[in-house]
Amino acid sequence: MLKTVLIVIAVLVIGVLAFAASKPDTFRIARSTRIQAPPDKVFALINDFHRWQAWSPYEKKDPDMTREFSGSPSGPGAAYAWDGDRNIGAGQMRIVESVPSSRVALSLEFVRPFKAHNNVEFTLQPTGNATEVTWTMHGPSPYVSKVMGLVFDMDEMIGEDFENGLADLKTAAEY
Repeated sequence: MLKTVLIVIAVLVIGVLAFAASKPDTFRIARSTRIQAPPDKVFALINDFHRWQAWSPYEKKDPDMTREFSGSPSGPGAAYAWDGDRNIGAGQMRIVESVPSSRVALSLEFVRPFKAHNNVEFTLQPTGNATEVTWTMHGPSPYVSKVMGLVFDMDEMIGEDFENGLADLKTAAEY
């Protein structure tokens, strides 16, 4: 009887691990909002890390985190490193591309709680008197992330942060 139970448990564990292995090798999370402000005003809030405290959802999660700015004041080469509590972790992001009033691309390196390298993009599309802003993060999905994804919905968790950040970006830009 014990042997049968152990075999069933082993088969179930192998099945779950095999299912995780079948998940995609990359991930992509994106959220959008329409902001009643011109693209140049929205772009200025994204293209300068010093202005992220006005809208980034991660600033609210740990207002006591340490921040270090380096490189250019804004645009390509601007860098922002943080070290925060367990909700924020530690890492660095760097602006790698900046197309005035239309796109900002970042390289995002997490050190803690786990190591990861992702790409982040903000695209701004004028729509009449407003700007459609899309915040996207994409990158590799290693096996451990695939297994964690069976328990945690990363799109939902990170997507909620993006939605909150875009709402605060909207408030800051429309003010």
